[in-house]
Amino acid sequence: MHALIDTHAHLYSGKFDQDRPEMVRRAIAAGIIRMYLPNIDSESIGPMLDLEAAFPEYCFAMMGLHPSHVQPATYEAELTLVEDWLGRRPWAGVGETGIDLYWDKTTLDIQKIAFARQIEWAKDLNLPIIIHSRDSNEECLELVEAGQDGRLRGIFHCFSGTPEQARRMTSLGFMLGVGGTLTYPKSGLQAVLCGVPLEQLVLETDAPYLPPAPHRGKRNESAFVCHVAELLAELKGLPLAEVARVTTANALRMFGHR
Repeated sequence: MHALIDTHAHLYSGKFDQDRPEMVRRAIAAGIIRMYLPNIDSESIGPMLDLEAAFPEYCFAMMGLHPSHVQPATYEAELTLVEDWLGRRPWAGVGETGIDLYWDKTTLDIQKIAFARQIEWAKDLNLPIIIHSRDSNEECLELVEAGQDGRLRGIFHCFSGTPEQARRMTSLGFMLGVGGTLTYPKSGLQAVLCGVPLEQLVLETDAPYLPPAPHRGKRNESAFVCHVAELLAELKGLPLAEVARVTTANALRMFGHR
């Protein structure tokens, strides 16, 4: 068993209401030493903080507004709440934020506003920013490049870009989050990540979403990050222990050893 970190998991989701403590304990038993919880919106804050309080040595909350929840009528109030919470206590990171053009392209302008504001908060607080870039790698890169003044760091969560986009992201000081999609043959990720140094990768699940191939069609959970690590080791031609060591060190460094 190797020490691994799940850098992105929505373990407070209602999909875990029936067995959340057992699910977290399964992850711990599988060697997952930390699970980072990205916030979604005002409604997810309470459940997220409850989970962190229940497992304070393993679960670490982040604060942000998800791009799919940036809506014209509510986004200003949601961002005000995020800013207020960011000032109340320590957080592991800012996010999840970014741009999502898969579900709704009509909100692109206000998604950019929300993302840019959260970029500034991350820099001011010296926290990593967790970026959701579904169908929007170029748009996200544009804002990150504009905001990078040497203080910005973070993770492009659920990376799904081209080799050139991977290079641009990592050259900006960001790491790439690798999850269950790596195990999907049609994703094309395996070929792209073969060219990305292990030192620029972190592991994640996005639980309860995007389960790895052995569990496709089922609910994802943090214990399944082991499957991602195993395939990454195979692709890199490295022992699993080395992949675990490097990706865990990457995550600890990104999150400031919190």
